[in-house]
Amino acid sequence: MNRLHRDPFLRRDFLRVGSLAGIGLGLSEYLALAESGGVNSNAKAKAAIFVRLGGGPSHMDTFDLKPGAPDTHRGEFKEIATNVPGIRICEHLPKLAQCADKYVILRGVSHNLAAHELGTQYLGTGNRPLPALRYPNYGAVISKELKAAMEIPPFVSIPGEKEDATGYLGVEFGPFETGATPQAGRSMEIRGLSLGKGITLADVDRRQDMLQRYDQAFGDFAQKDKLLAGMEQFSQRAYAMMRSERTRDAFDLARESSSISGLFGTEPFSQSCLLATRLVEAGVRFVTVNLTGWDTHTDNFGQLKNRLLPTLDAGLSGLFLALHEKGLLASTSVFVTGEFGRTPIINARGGRDHWPRAMCCLFAGGGIAGGRVIGESDAKGEGPKDKGITPDDVAATFYQSLGIDPHKEYQTPTGRPMQIVRNGTPIREVLG
Repeated sequence: MNRLHRDPFLRRDFLRVGSLAGIGLGLSEYLALAESGGVNSNAKAKAAIFVRLGGGPSHMDTFDLKPGAPDTHRGEFKEIATNVPGIRICEHLPKLAQCADKYVILRGVSHNLAAHELGTQYLGTGNRPLPALRYPNYGAVISKELKAAMEIPPFVSIPGEKEDATGYLGVEFGPFETGATPQAGRSMEIRGLSLGKGITLADVDRRQDMLQRYDQAFGDFAQKDKLLAGMEQFSQRAYAMMRSERTRDAFDLARESSSISGLFGTEPFSQSCLLATRLVEAGVRFVTVNLTGWDTHTDNFGQLKNRLLPTLDAGLSGLFLALHEKGLLASTSVFVTGEFGRTPIINARGGRDHWPRAMCCLFAGGGIAGGRVIGESDAKGEGPKDKGITPDDVAATFYQSLGIDPHKEYQTPTGRPMQIVRNGTPIREVLG
């Protein structure tokens, strides 16, 4: 047996580079053929948007201020009233204050993993990380469980994933990564969707015919090899996307109405949130939007006031309002979180350090009634007041809102049975 047949990674590279290079069909390695199973067809949410606040935002300076705490804890910001009586949030989130009826605040979410990577894995999967097993993140599970049209990527990440997204599920359930953030009023130049450098659809057709001849050449062997067998499905989806006006239009922000685009700021995060609404509208099942920079060990209040909070306020309020105006909020679950909160005590550099014992998350859409606060932290923001909410419970709630049984079992490549969420229980108060 020659080396090409013996080494699956060489076979994959041979197919991808030999037959796909030059026209962008390399995107097929990101795309999965969505499978059904374990989904409640009566669930209100049919898609989801995950807003990841990388670095860990301070709960006490955003959605869980403590005006009665000591000076060592309280911070510089004041509370303001929202459009829901009794709910108060940071003064530097005025737009979110005026749409508080659209989302739920979870306070007193708590765990004990203070490292960025571990916290990110925990909040991104709903499972406490294990050394010998990598869990799939929300996007991988949802792209496996919920069907998407052939020409639509089931899972899109803007601009990409820093962590392994698929875990034990395998690369076929990975994201289509945009590789960049969108710009206001412009179509994104996405590799594999943009026909640049003089390439025509006729060129794509010829390349597709070449790929089919490669598939025939591998014959029965390809059907027995999981990686090669999957290539045909992935390349078919990539080919369908290349030819799909629907998909290409979804990435073109210039096609959005001024009434919707005007709800957002012009910053990359706002435009990413706008793009997320267009992708869901086009049939994408899961979109990750990333906003990093929340690791405020120094100058916490300056960074929040001058950059982070205005950016979050413009983008996230626009996301909630645009989904509502498009009639998509009821059918789209939105989950907003960092990997942990930050220390209630302000350090000597005017910053706050890692603090997983207390943090906030937001939920919206998917049949979840907004305008509520669920859970509570103690008077100094140091931990839950009573029983804390775990990341496992938050994840189970997220999946349940999409009609996915969080306790459904998968099998790892070694045959080990594994529940989607091992220890979490859906929060009844959130789901109502």
